[in-house]
Amino acid sequence: MDFSSKILENAVNEVSRLPGIGKRTALRLVLHLLKQPKENTKYLSEALLHLRNDVKNCEKCFNISDTVLCDICNSPKRNAEIVCVVEDIRDVMAIESTSQFNGLYHVLGGKISPIEGIGPQNLEIDSLVHKVESGEVKELIFALSSTMEGDTTNFYIFKQIEKFEITTSTIARGIAVGDELEYADEVTLGRSIVNRIPFEQSIRS
Repeated sequence: MDFSSKILENAVNEVSRLPGIGKRTALRLVLHLLKQPKENTKYLSEALLHLRNDVKNCEKCFNISDTVLCDICNSPKRNAEIVCVVEDIRDVMAIESTSQFNGLYHVLGGKISPIEGIGPQNLEIDSLVHKVESGEVKELIFALSSTMEGDTTNFYIFKQIEKFEITTSTIARGIAVGDELEYADEVTLGRSIVNRIPFEQSIRS
């Protein structure tokens, strides 16, 4: 792809670094920005810088937040005794959109995947075990995607906490095996949360 401007080429190269964005799509986006008023580009760049510099992780659940504690953990209306274990922020957003869950979350930041070099030490598993050990949590809901990595992560956590007096459950298999949670429709995901089953039963099935 030949460029008449080095500045244009650099912009396209940077945009194409985004996942799912090829060089042609990046070029189309960059040319679109060039056609817009300069203020629009300024607002976009400021929003991205603000995102990168000021967004933080909630100190309690590791969800993305603007403050030390996220709005969910800060809400007195949430049931702090029930914690839903998810992979990342997209899963929190997916479950929240169902309006069927009133507990708190614990965002692991990924799934155990030896192939990708991700082990338990790379995830927020120790902090979850500490929550259970403290006695503040009465039920853990495993809501990771129904993949081999998700099942492995669920089982690893289960073995870490099985000595404590706590109820463990997993979302019902209304979510097809191999599906990512964020792509499930709201009705199916909502029913899977409400109709969750004991985790031990999911191991045997």
